[in-house]
Amino acid sequence: MTTQSPRPSDDVELFSLIKQMSGRRIERRRRRDHVSQSRLAEAVGRSVRWLREIEAGIATSILEDHLRCAHSLGMTTAHIFIPLLAVEYNMPIPRELLMMDDLWEVEQAWIEVLSLHHTRAQSRKALQFSSPDPLGPK
Repeated sequence: MTTQSPRPSDDVELFSLIKQMSGRRIERRRRRDHVSQSRLAEAVGRSVRWLREIEAGIATSILEDHLRCAHSLGMTTAHIFIPLLAVEYNMPIPRELLMMDDLWEVEQAWIEVLSLHHTRAQSRKALQFSSPDPLGPK
């Protein structure tokens, strides 16, 4: 058994894998927080049957529905977007990362990188506007 995640052969397989992982995470969080299926389904305006399909990772569910459930439970959506980004760059995802319930450390590292990029972009923009026009006044 490898320490890497399976490498989906196409988009359908990728989304199916992400939905299965997401469904398990949603169910674990719901149970951990002692939220009934009916209460969560009501919170997102859907039926209990619909929620069961989400938690089962049924391929016909849509990622937007997984996002609704995650947000309703106070979860971030890194468990969906990290695998998508990794696959886009043809990078394997460590299985341990896929199984983590809390991706806080990974999310914080990404936020720091985004913040650094934003700060640098603002600095470049400020330099552009503060530099004198090389052609002189008009």
